[in-house]
Amino acid sequence: MSGCIEFVLNGAPRRLSPGTRPGQTLLEWLRGPEARLTGTKEGCAEGDCGACTVVVEEPDGGRTPVNACLALLGQMHGRAFRTVEGLRGEDGGPHPVQRVMAEADATQCGFCTPGIVMSAWAHPRASEGQGGAHEALAGNLCRCTGYRPILDAFAALEDDGVAAPQAGLSSGHFSAEGQAFHLPASLAELLDLRAAFPDAWLLAGGTDLGLRVSEHREVPGRILCLSAVPELARVERNGEALSIGAAVTYGRLLRVMEGDAAFASLAALLRRLGSRQIRGMGTLGGNLGTASPIGDGLPPLLALGARIALASAARGERVVEADSFFTGYRKTLLQADEIITRIELRRPPPGSLFVCEKLSKRHDQDISTVSAAFLVRVAEGRVAEARLAFGGMAATPVRARHAEACLTGGELTEAMFEAAARALADDVAPLSDWRGSADYRLSGARGLLRRLYWRAARPDLSLEVHAP
Repeated sequence: MSGCIEFVLNGAPRRLSPGTRPGQTLLEWLRGPEARLTGTKEGCAEGDCGACTVVVEEPDGGRTPVNACLALLGQMHGRAFRTVEGLRGEDGGPHPVQRVMAEADATQCGFCTPGIVMSAWAHPRASEGQGGAHEALAGNLCRCTGYRPILDAFAALEDDGVAAPQAGLSSGHFSAEGQAFHLPASLAELLDLRAAFPDAWLLAGGTDLGLRVSEHREVPGRILCLSAVPELARVERNGEALSIGAAVTYGRLLRVMEGDAAFASLAALLRRLGSRQIRGMGTLGGNLGTASPIGDGLPPLLALGARIALASAARGERVVEADSFFTGYRKTLLQADEIITRIELRRPPPGSLFVCEKLSKRHDQDISTVSAAFLVRVAEGRVAEARLAFGGMAATPVRARHAEACLTGGELTEAMFEAAARALADDVAPLSDWRGSADYRLSGARGLLRRLYWRAARPDLSLEVHAP
């Protein structure tokens, strides 16, 4: 039996009319006749500009900015979230964020301002200084003001102390004419639904699938949403491995890895994976499921020898190596009745060097031209293990086996890494597109390998070239 979508919006409970389309974007509903909350804007319809930013108010008091142009309405069931219309000062006037933005001359035409205000409200930590402000603003574009006064306003903010409304994520089934949206409450229920509807969309975060609705105007007939399945939301440490549920967001994964020296380089990469809005929705499981060859989260799985757990109602669970998971362009070992349940990510072995790299036109909020993850373990001056993985270089994320063979067993010398860089031509045949030519991609990948030598041989050197 179909129910009604319910959530807390701007501090007040809302129950939507029966038959409200659950597969429309949150942005479409907010700006439509039922809500008429038009402060949330559409600027790009692909999660890049941030004009549509709203903030999910978490049960633990946290605030997660998300792109309303990518989030589907059904995903908001059981959640609390706020739009710019929901910000008010205690006296009913402008909220402190809005006041600081105005006083800093941080707005001009005003189109992007509501999204910027919401990003600021979600991240008002003045103690982090300008670096924190840069990260908070990375998912918002301003076309006319210039960013200096906005960054000054961000850096001056204090937490307003507003407590999150009490709302808990719950399951449900919602339908409208020609569309069904399922929010199963358990893994067993999800697997049964998957067996019954193998052609349904599997929706984890929606930062990829959401584009098909917002930009390409597709209307999915049936959606299976993973966000209410507790088994898929767990992060557990198991010996020397980290078990990551398929529905764990990148934002949460980043918080787990921050402060862990073994994953410091991966944490730095995750900070550049999209924006806070994208990391608040996107998941590693979803990145695997869509199998994009430019997914930033995938080369680290190959470099660390990750294992991926797949499950079906009929056959139970199987675990496969990340190396064998990708079978072609956006193709995987996943069967029609299977889902990804978790990723087992081993910690880098003691004494090894684990490095994640990314080349892109912009430092923040940009798709990689080349991404890479390297694991090198040196013993007694020789390379005992080398795992070199690249994204953006082929139809799938790939291991550079010839380059690895050049290094393994050899001495830690610049010449050995130069030989490995030359061998990359036997591992990949990059394509050319608007992000970069094949020659650029190969040259860039070789440069990253050469830099890896200096990271391994001279860890005292500072090799970073970008300072936010």
